[in-house]
Amino acid sequence: MRLTLLLLLISSSITGFAQNKKEYQPKDWTPEDIINTEYVRSIRVSPDNKMVVWTKRRAAKDKEKDKEKDKFVNDLYLTRLDVKDEGKFKTVPLTQADENDHSPLFSRDGETIYFLSSRDKGKKLWSLSIYGGEPQEVHEFKEAISDLAWLNDSTIALISTEGKSLFDSENEEKKDDTMIIEDSVHWDKKRVFAYGINSESIRRLTDDPYPVSGYAVSRNGQWMLTALEMSPHYGIDGQPKPEFYLYDLQNGGKTKILEGLQTPNNFQFTQDNQGFYFVADTSSNPQWNGAGVSLLYYYSLKDKNYQKVNLNWEQGLGIGYTLQGSHVIAFLANGATNRAAYYQKDGSQWRKTSLDFGDMKEHIGSLAISDDGKKIVFEHSTAGQLPVYYVADLAENKIANRQELVALNKKLKKKPTARYEVLRWKGYQDEEINGILYYPENYQEGKKYPLVLSIHGGPSGVDLDLWREGWSSYPNIFSQRGAFVLTPNYHGSSNHGLAFVESIKQNYYDPELTDIINAINLLADKGMVDKDKLGVSGWSNGAILTTMLTVRYPDMFKAAAPGAGDVNWTSDYGTCEFGVTFDQSYFGGAPWDDVDGKTYNETYVLKSPLFEMEKVKTPTIIFHGSEDRAVPRDQGWEYYRALQQNRQAPVKFLWFPGQPHGLQKVTHQLRKMNEELDWFDKYLFKTYEPENESLKEGSPLAVLLSREKAAKEKSLYGKTKNGVLVPEVMPVAEDSLAIACFEVTNAQYQAFDPKHTFDAAQANYPVHDISLDKAKAYTQWLSQKTGEKYRLPNAKEAKKMQEQARKIGPKENTLNYWAGYDLTWDDAQQLRSKISEAKTTLLKEVGNYKPAEIGQATVYDLGGNVAEWDSQGNTYGYSAYDLVDANHQEAKPDQKYVGFRVVREAR
Repeated sequence: MRLTLLLLLISSSITGFAQNKKEYQPKDWTPEDIINTEYVRSIRVSPDNKMVVWTKRRAAKDKEKDKEKDKFVNDLYLTRLDVKDEGKFKTVPLTQADENDHSPLFSRDGETIYFLSSRDKGKKLWSLSIYGGEPQEVHEFKEAISDLAWLNDSTIALISTEGKSLFDSENEEKKDDTMIIEDSVHWDKKRVFAYGINSESIRRLTDDPYPVSGYAVSRNGQWMLTALEMSPHYGIDGQPKPEFYLYDLQNGGKTKILEGLQTPNNFQFTQDNQGFYFVADTSSNPQWNGAGVSLLYYYSLKDKNYQKVNLNWEQGLGIGYTLQGSHVIAFLANGATNRAAYYQKDGSQWRKTSLDFGDMKEHIGSLAISDDGKKIVFEHSTAGQLPVYYVADLAENKIANRQELVALNKKLKKKPTARYEVLRWKGYQDEEINGILYYPENYQEGKKYPLVLSIHGGPSGVDLDLWREGWSSYPNIFSQRGAFVLTPNYHGSSNHGLAFVESIKQNYYDPELTDIINAINLLADKGMVDKDKLGVSGWSNGAILTTMLTVRYPDMFKAAAPGAGDVNWTSDYGTCEFGVTFDQSYFGGAPWDDVDGKTYNETYVLKSPLFEMEKVKTPTIIFHGSEDRAVPRDQGWEYYRALQQNRQAPVKFLWFPGQPHGLQKVTHQLRKMNEELDWFDKYLFKTYEPENESLKEGSPLAVLLSREKAAKEKSLYGKTKNGVLVPEVMPVAEDSLAIACFEVTNAQYQAFDPKHTFDAAQANYPVHDISLDKAKAYTQWLSQKTGEKYRLPNAKEAKKMQEQARKIGPKENTLNYWAGYDLTWDDAQQLRSKISEAKTTLLKEVGNYKPAEIGQATVYDLGGNVAEWDSQGNTYGYSAYDLVDANHQEAKPDQKYVGFRVVREAR
């Protein structure tokens, strides 16, 4: 079997590539749908509880060049809770620049929204009035700023650096870009500053020689907590640990606090300024920041000490907590879900009660509470339901008057989602394991289906019963392809308690693989899964497990797609940015340590798939980012090299330049998904039909082949309905308006008007010399004959098609084309007299040129052939006798060369 390697140095300018172009139906989920799913993020409620500001991510678009910028950005939106439009809260976009606008913050009086942006290298603080207008620059700082918080009504705290030192400036002048890995003296000293909105003054609040990695301030501005990163290599070796300081900003002084705790984080001051809450982990190896269970703590500013909050829940916190005054809304780890609970503070004790989310309580995602604790905004979703965002009144643990905040993903919500269940089975040592099992589309009981494993990373990640589809895992698309998809919460996953998450320390691979194989056997024994049709995929630790499954079970899987996974733990120790902490925790020491009387830790070799790659028979596609330090990029090269040299399995290797551990670019995310789907289509589903790479998109042959797919009755374009030849239409989007692929042809029009005559060879030519009244009469007749609503395009629709026509017209059937050169307006006047000598028509059969894409519809001849009527009596497009002149708006074309196309209203 031929081995292939594809080393793709993808740049942002590359948008097309040779692959199997899957023809998705309007109801189908596509890769574009997955990566462009809309979410509400960075939620802030205004001080008067009448507004919510939030962000929504989208793919940036270069408006001038009308193409994607190959990056994602966030826009700010404002939802008015005191204004409704057609029964919904009024939502308006505040920013729509092709820069990343983020971190919104209401002023204390609620009149202004401050925010950060990637504009101008992120060095500026911006503001917006809630009454409208353009973003205003508040102040430009020396360096980029982050982490906005209020100190008082007119002073904002933020993190920034001091600016370039002489050392840095001189190196810049020398154009010296040498990276010094070990140099604790020359590194950015991030500090907390205070900026006075009214005075426009800047004041340094911290002056430590170590960078501030995070901070929090009390509501009254008196207390500030800072986290200091003590080494530029903390992420590499876990030492020394961060230090935490409590500042009294009113009376002066700071105190070192929280010593001895593992990774304190998520600090939130209470509304009464009496203390703050935070999260810290507990594990058996805190020296290496080992995976463990998250617990909640409270620090009393009066007592200058902290205590553990009794959650009355062994598994600890799940996705976090938020505050209502001094009380806590917590999400408790509950396996494949998170359980909401309310903890009412009473002195130094907390009383646990349920939080009344109704049947939603285990399916709540992001959440925000107003400053006064009376409004709550939250996300509800399941593994089979897209997120819905609600706002409600909150009185202690009672939620009332729930209403939808804003409706997103309107088109996606019309698409069917896969049936799913939380599957439970016996895994390693007969302990219960769970995961999300997605069913194949149109599932029939008693029939066996392929199974695709989609394995999460971490390893202390977790797959929850929430909507979390993205470029790395997208079960709904595989469900459409007729497969079960299982996302297993194997041993080592979080959200299942301390013993479970620590069970793979110094026992890596064995529990996890047992869990996964047992799940496969269970589904096979139930007659649901065909064990001859198994595929496996995963990113990061999901890729690590994917690889080892193909090593230990070389004949089990038909396709594998590991992304950013390790194969050699010895090299990982030295090159992973957290190799020391991770490997020490999971493998019990360094590669050179004495373990069990041996002179070196042979676990690093025994656990490395690299040394067993000769066993692999599974066709494998490998993904890796060139700038990945979480799983070092050369792990991908070692993986590829082993499979390439052993020649036991097909291998394909995609290398994404400039990308870190998680892919950031639009093109790279789509490329990964499309290549992965092609790989499974080829080796698992056996449906792959590669395109002929010699066929150029838009070439005459490509247009011909595309046109031949159009509906025909014998030799005539169109479809017969109720005995009438009807124009073929395509929906612009699912359940939307549909537009005709071609202009109405002579043969189609003759069905309406038997007196209409034409040369027999021109049956598929566009009908022309038709008045507006006759065109409208045709649509009325067509509606009566078919029982569906047809009409001419309205002015708005015609305008969009005219925009397309002006772009493509010079290369289609217009006077520009017939001239054979760049035709000027003056030459066109003379050329028209010459054309009158032609004895044959310049018109052509419909569909001779590359079609335009309007949404999901494929539309031919917008750029030429005949001009077309809209419903208002205006024309759009051009005829073969018209000049497309960028410097001149054409007068109405001669009616002799005006035809029309129909649109059909949504069904």
